[in-house]
Amino acid sequence: MIPLKAQGPDPWQENQRGRHPPKKSRPPLRGRPGPSPRGGHASRTDPAPSQQGRSARRRDVIRGRRYLQWPRRRRSLPLAVQLPRPGPARREREEPGRPVGGRRGRPDVGRSSESPERPAVDESAGRDAKAPSGAGNRRMASLATVDAPLPAAARAADWPGLGDPNAPLAAIGGTGSMGKEGPVCILKFVALLLTLSPELLFLGAEVQLQDNGYDGLLVAINPRVPENQDLIPSIKEMITEASFYLFNATKRRVFFRNIQILIPATWKAQNYSKAKQESYEKANVIVTEWNGVHGDDPYTLQHRECGKEGKYIHFTPNFLLSDDLTAGYGSRGRAFVHEWAHLRWGVFDEYNYDKPFYMNGQNQIQVTRCSSNITGVFMCEKGPCPQENCIISKLLKEGCIFIYNSTQKATGSIMFMQSLSSVVEFCNASTHNQEAPNLQNRMCSLRSTWDVIRDSPDFNHRLPIKGVELPPPPIFSLIQPGDKVVCLVLDVSSQMTQADRLLQLQQAAEFYLMDIVELHTFVGIVSFNSKGEIRAQLHQINNNEDRKLLASYLPTAVPDKAQASACSGLKKGFEVVEKLNGKAHGSVMIVVSGGANEPINDCLLTALSSGSTIHSIALGSSVDGKLEELSQLTGGLKFFIPDNSNSNSIIDAFSRISAGNGDIFQQSLQLESTSETVGPRHQLNCTVALDDSVGNATVFLVTWQNSSPPEIALFDPSGRKYNMSDFSIDLAVQTASLRIPGTAKPGNWIYTLNNTHHAPQAVKVTMASRASNPTVPPATVDAFVERDSTYFPHPVTVYAIVRKGLYPILNATVMATVEPEAGDSVILKLLDNGAGADVIKNDGVYSRYFFSFAVNGRYSLTVHVRHSPSISTLAHSVPGSHAIYVPGYIANDNVQMNAPKKSGHRLEEKQQWGFSRVCSGGSFTVSGVPASPHHDMFPPCKISDLEAVRVEEEVVLSWTAPGADFDQGQATSYEIRMSRSLQHIQNDFSSAILVNTSELSPQQAGTREKFTFSPKLITSRPEHQPDGEMQENHRIYVAITAMDENSLKSAVSNIALVSLFIPPNSAPTPSRDHLILKGVLTALSLIGIVCLIIVAIHCTLDRKKRMLKKENGRKLL
Repeated sequence: MIPLKAQGPDPWQENQRGRHPPKKSRPPLRGRPGPSPRGGHASRTDPAPSQQGRSARRRDVIRGRRYLQWPRRRRSLPLAVQLPRPGPARREREEPGRPVGGRRGRPDVGRSSESPERPAVDESAGRDAKAPSGAGNRRMASLATVDAPLPAAARAADWPGLGDPNAPLAAIGGTGSMGKEGPVCILKFVALLLTLSPELLFLGAEVQLQDNGYDGLLVAINPRVPENQDLIPSIKEMITEASFYLFNATKRRVFFRNIQILIPATWKAQNYSKAKQESYEKANVIVTEWNGVHGDDPYTLQHRECGKEGKYIHFTPNFLLSDDLTAGYGSRGRAFVHEWAHLRWGVFDEYNYDKPFYMNGQNQIQVTRCSSNITGVFMCEKGPCPQENCIISKLLKEGCIFIYNSTQKATGSIMFMQSLSSVVEFCNASTHNQEAPNLQNRMCSLRSTWDVIRDSPDFNHRLPIKGVELPPPPIFSLIQPGDKVVCLVLDVSSQMTQADRLLQLQQAAEFYLMDIVELHTFVGIVSFNSKGEIRAQLHQINNNEDRKLLASYLPTAVPDKAQASACSGLKKGFEVVEKLNGKAHGSVMIVVSGGANEPINDCLLTALSSGSTIHSIALGSSVDGKLEELSQLTGGLKFFIPDNSNSNSIIDAFSRISAGNGDIFQQSLQLESTSETVGPRHQLNCTVALDDSVGNATVFLVTWQNSSPPEIALFDPSGRKYNMSDFSIDLAVQTASLRIPGTAKPGNWIYTLNNTHHAPQAVKVTMASRASNPTVPPATVDAFVERDSTYFPHPVTVYAIVRKGLYPILNATVMATVEPEAGDSVILKLLDNGAGADVIKNDGVYSRYFFSFAVNGRYSLTVHVRHSPSISTLAHSVPGSHAIYVPGYIANDNVQMNAPKKSGHRLEEKQQWGFSRVCSGGSFTVSGVPASPHHDMFPPCKISDLEAVRVEEEVVLSWTAPGADFDQGQATSYEIRMSRSLQHIQNDFSSAILVNTSELSPQQAGTREKFTFSPKLITSRPEHQPDGEMQENHRIYVAITAMDENSLKSAVSNIALVSLFIPPNSAPTPSRDHLILKGVLTALSLIGIVCLIIVAIHCTLDRKKRMLKKENGRKLL
């Protein structure tokens, strides 16, 4: 924050010297009178403004942005635009112990400087790390981060309660609508923003990059981690080191500035500042055990394509505390930067555990690495050995490994081996190893990691910081959740009479209070129509009697012609939660509305400054969209419930809302959600699989909409039958519930609902349970969409993460149900096959494209997961991109081996029973859907898993077939092209050499395709290349597109590389017949030579014999 500076002595500097600031308030906005003693506006005392003054007072529109003019000595202050850089006197290094960019000793506006709600700023990192101040401190701040005093007119008159630090949040706000246009409303809006802490102005946004520094990074420790005060300084040291390492690796572009560490509520050693909207589920970095530890690899869960942000980074406590692991992983700060590149910039690993070696273009065995300049030696069982002793028939001999030299000349790459001391940068275009069979090359089409990073939004038009100084060390805030506080804010306006909305609300809210909300939670209830009403003050839930008491305060009737004002309900809700600790920090609001007529803007600023998380449930299509925006801004969930009697979405929504503290052992898990219209005298028969990881607090709920319930029969796995007499039936709310005492038996639970009426009956069934074993994590599902809104015809990617603890569950049947505002629901099967919308195969992240948009408006998502009894194979340890563990180094010609790594073996567990899970994925909005029928606008999806392998003189391609419409249906044809230039095929695919695919017909989407062709065409004919490009060895690059019946083409696939081995100066290969003829002639020649030799020998011997005879004859004579 950079406070606005006036001319003359700075009162805050005077205060730093031990004096109190003068009681002179900052001048009001020019052109606006100050407050009179009676609360009105005093007359102007300054001279009549000139034309220039009037021009300065107006709201200028410069480059599409509004400007406000302060008195003449101030500079123009743009809204949502960066302020000018501070002057030289202000360019001092920010010291720990004060807000970022603010003045030392300066208190928050409207509260004491010793206010306990202000986050505690840890000073150790800034004190210990002596980095000189640099241009990284001389940053510009947006208006949202300016901590300037509120103009008196706005503070005293327009926003009552702001000037009083003890004023409740419900009292803050004006009576007029913020939705009204006009300078006065804009000035009030700006004035109030200036009073808010910077972290509140970026609610809903995660990590923010401003002036080269990252703000808002949240590190959360799981509540199951035992209290250990050594973890906190270890986290600080890791990120502090990472900040400087990252700054240099990105060529002085980015560093870490403000970090929050969320301490578990179970830790009692210190009195930490209270958390606001921060929670474990929103953390960028989590610290937790692996639940059945198989290693300590730091890893990042990446569920999106190259260049897109991941889900979170994970560290184990052992990794943060054990110095023995730094020998294999490198320093923790370096490992953090490796994982940060995964999370923030969507790059992938440059090593490959499964393919540690490959054959290059010279037919040589190479180690999978980047860059290829990193050196080392092969190690056999008895020590260093030549490559020939380790590689047998292109396979690595068992017991052989490759050990790297500890001293290297290569400076990259961080995504390969960050542990090497010489590695200080990412691989770039000049050092990138395109031939290595790693995930970076496959996912990013052979692009280097630095090329991908440089194209991210973080580096758009962002110049390096000049100079040689390092940035300031990060500032850490330690925060801790307080008591769990929930307030239900329920609509009882006339809109709730439509489509049985009130009845559905009663059923869902009662289920939430009786079975979902966790023990020891403080719960209050507020209702609203045109006015808010407190129905129940905060009451802590300690037993079932407390739950029943709270449920008795739920609304049961709707006044006639009462309109809705969600703001009235919210203000009453804040009034309720503030009675516990005086503040709403860390509380949760669940707002259910059937249609708010008054603008949400009336309480927008109150909600943003409350520190409360607001979840919204919209019943029907008439609810103001600003209510959902409020949920996004405060980090809450948003749900949409269509007016459909067959939908169970409202109970699914309440079931999704949990404490968010990451303790899945305390959360209720939804096992079943079924809604069906049963015909007269017909039955509904279904089975629910209850696995042995759950069973505590199991509840079976049936709701209906006719006057009397259906006949219910429930059978447990042993055959015991539960009849209607075993259920607790509430005819007023039309629910029947059965709570199984103790731990429910694992296995298949079968239920039958018999409609005894003469008309169809809409019935709904819900089953929920909690973990049965405090040491065995239950299977969970987390459903969500990639973005909250889309514009036709762009699809929405639907995700469901299915796992047991942190281990992914494979081979599950995952079905997504999408309900529009009007029309039929769409059921979509999500896949984990590494194709289409799915990025990584077998990582437990199931995904699919959704594009069946029927109407404009809201869509609701619910995911059902079923897993049959079988051997459930969990992937290698946990999914995601891992930092490499180095087995050892060669230093001074000596081999120094590290301790063996705890490997993540493939885990198989026999499941005697399957399991069922249900999870609501919230809602999203779609706009631009044509009202009339439209032509096909959905092309096949991009092929992202193309692989190329050389088999003798041919190239074998394999990939997963796309559909005619994204990843659904069947494409019509493929177009395969190849080139000797990566740049050529990347930039001009259509002009690359076309491969004959006349005999290749696409299969159904999801089918594995294979195609073989000969690359002789590219090696025998010249190809147009970009000017000045040199050809290196014999690589060819291959890519593919798919086309549907309407000639719509997919995007170009990932680019696959294959290296062809062609010996230099090779002669033409003779034909087979020629070789046979040559062999025959050679054989005949050899036979002839042998015969001549025999004849010559025979003649020689015969001649010698005759000569010997003559000699003997002479001797006789």
